[in-house]
Amino acid sequence: MFIPDIYDFEERAAIAEYEGGLSRREAEDLAAQCQGFRDAEHYWQWLADYVLTKRIGR
Repeated sequence: MFIPDIYDFEERAAIAEYEGGLSRREAEDLAAQCQGFRDAEHYWQWLADYVLTKRIGR
């Protein structure tokens, strides 16, 4: 699996919310699914686990 692109996630979610009329939760779920995750909760959990175990920014 690749490291998720947080900038792409945020941009897609914002567009889906404001241009697509989705709720923030729906928009974030869609953005997460575009990167291969089940939903936004899965996306954020995976990213948090990666940061903790791989020590990004060290």
